[in-house]
Amino acid sequence: MIPKFFIDPDIARASTLPSSFYRDPKVFKALKEAVFYSSWQWVGDQFALEKKGSVSPFILLPDFLDEPMLLSKDKKEQLNCLSNVCTHRGNIVVGVAGHHNKLSCPYHGRRFGLDGKFEFMPEFKEAVDFPRSCDNLPSFPLKKWGPFLFAGLSPIFDFQKVIDFMDKRIGFLPLVNFARAKELDKDYEIKAHWALYCDNYLEGFHIPFVHNDLNDVLDYGNYETVLSEFCNLQIGYAEGTDEVFELPEDHIDFGKDVAAYYFWVFPNMMFNFYPWGVSVNIVQPLEISRTKVSFISYVYNASKLNKGAGTGLHKVEMEDEAVVESVNRGIRSKYYQAGRFSPTREKGVHHFHTLLARFLNGEVESQ
Repeated sequence: MIPKFFIDPDIARASTLPSSFYRDPKVFKALKEAVFYSSWQWVGDQFALEKKGSVSPFILLPDFLDEPMLLSKDKKEQLNCLSNVCTHRGNIVVGVAGHHNKLSCPYHGRRFGLDGKFEFMPEFKEAVDFPRSCDNLPSFPLKKWGPFLFAGLSPIFDFQKVIDFMDKRIGFLPLVNFARAKELDKDYEIKAHWALYCDNYLEGFHIPFVHNDLNDVLDYGNYETVLSEFCNLQIGYAEGTDEVFELPEDHIDFGKDVAAYYFWVFPNMMFNFYPWGVSVNIVQPLEISRTKVSFISYVYNASKLNKGAGTGLHKVEMEDEAVVESVNRGIRSKYYQAGRFSPTREKGVHHFHTLLARFLNGEVESQ
């Protein structure tokens, strides 16, 4: 059993999650089922599935959830997210991305449609009550936002609400025209608990103290956090840079100099929009004090690369890693129990801690 966690809904009175949250192996293990199995994950984009019969296998959160899955586009051009584990003996069905008319297990020849439905199995004519529904490949809910794909193992909230929230700010951008820029992609491994990385991301409070270059182009005094049910947004307004979004007249922020929109989606996804495009950041737990963060880049306007708030991302990441790893060491002190939230600067962190407590406590009802 793990303890119940409580975050006061009044940020002015609330304390943070206790240090034991980040140190207890039982809590880390409980997060798998309570949080990650119950939420959504970014699983790539539609560009690898442009033709009928396209199949793309992947592992969902390697070394944490380790769930073999695949994306497919069937004959009806329907996108599917399926288990990549054969329902006969558990073999991996598809090893590499490619094009297939059917999904055929290389172990004993069990065959499925591209929608995961069981079709054929040799030497099973004498099997009683066969096939059953459990002989189909399990399928998972899949949502699409522009070119981006999201899936959940057993999600308990409606991801469309997240999309609608992000579209209020980003809906004017033609996301399907964003081009993957693999040369800009980078993975980082951090010696810290994954939630500490999210804690740091969710507040601009540290920017003047940690990020000198970023502070030069953002108006810290007007930095804004907007909360939604399972996501939130930090708006970075420009100061010292002309690199801002060209917002349409009917946009909620029209007339403002917005240098960056920083979206966070529970529990571990970040979508950082700049005038040049978007940097997708996926925070992947590995061990209790080891985390992988993947930066995945899509470019819309290459002429704006390396300018404004969207430049120097590697330097910003190195600065963030240093402070997050320092905190990870500090919370192991016998004399640190919990902190308090800045009511003006740490609304996003308070929101995150509240969600973590509710999910771990089983207080979130399925929508």
